[in-house]
Amino acid sequence: MVPKIAMIGGGSWATAIVKMLADNLSEKEIFWWMRNETAIEHIKKFKHNPHYLSSVELKLAGDNISSDIHSIIESADFVILNVPAAFLKETLSTITPDDLKGKKIVSAIKGIVPEDNLIIGEFMHEKYNIPYHDILVVSGPCHAEEVAFEKLSYLTIACTDVDKAAVFASFLSTRYIKTNVSDDIFGTEYAAVLKNIYAVASGICHGLGYGDNFQAVLISNAISEMKRFVDVVHPIDRDIKESAYLGDLLVTAYSQFSRNRTFGNMVGKGYTVKSAQLEMNMVAEGYYAAKCMHIKNQEYNVDMPICKAVHSIIYEKRSPQIEMKLLAEKLS
Repeated sequence: MVPKIAMIGGGSWATAIVKMLADNLSEKEIFWWMRNETAIEHIKKFKHNPHYLSSVELKLAGDNISSDIHSIIESADFVILNVPAAFLKETLSTITPDDLKGKKIVSAIKGIVPEDNLIIGEFMHEKYNIPYHDILVVSGPCHAEEVAFEKLSYLTIACTDVDKAAVFASFLSTRYIKTNVSDDIFGTEYAAVLKNIYAVASGICHGLGYGDNFQAVLISNAISEMKRFVDVVHPIDRDIKESAYLGDLLVTAYSQFSRNRTFGNMVGKGYTVKSAQLEMNMVAEGYYAAKCMHIKNQEYNVDMPICKAVHSIIYEKRSPQIEMKLLAEKLS
């Protein structure tokens, strides 16, 4: 039986994963939901997403692209969630647990659901009764823009059932995508949330004029902070130096393609949070994550000075100069 895979989302990362799936040589059928009808018609006609990664040729059947989320999900064995975390509830508002029963849910969001303060796997488990062995997480240092250029990249697919992780990883492997598997769905998801906050911090420091030496210290402390948190939340044997954790943190903190770093850089240069968001016209997940993790950590009480500094700047309107100066005294 030919596996059927549905992509939910129409942004750059969704477009990049559709490209991977289409370039992969294993037999499969790809379905794609996006909200924008104009974009759907453009892709059907010209085989390119007009708004994201527009240079990428998208090789899938036009009849398999739709704004009807029910028909797309109904068709699928694997459902990839790839919308900003803040919009996930709205996107799935008409979907019931029965609609998702028996399907494998793949989170490619790298964010946390605001208000609920749940990573995507937890949200889908609690709200849609998806068993954890049917939840997969896509993580790793892999910017969509580099996928468009077919730059060699690495992804980690996590699932408590590593055999399922291996099956889904086999759908993404191409000559430019290498895949690994993991059983750490909680650690990889939380790491993906936290690295966005640390990238905001990195951007703020760059905007304030801190140099590469300080950035290295900041990110060294960030990976330690990440380890402290994920080891408390889900204490299993993991190597925080693996690419799903450290690798993703490094690329998000340093890359020109990182929207979280860009957002932080603008705040560091004196933009208000609102004006930075408006000018970017893209979602920086670290903005939402900073508040969610601040609330989440009240439950665990882990020492997280970098997350705390970002939250103070973004949500309490504290001075970036003062907060980063105070943070610098706590780093080692």
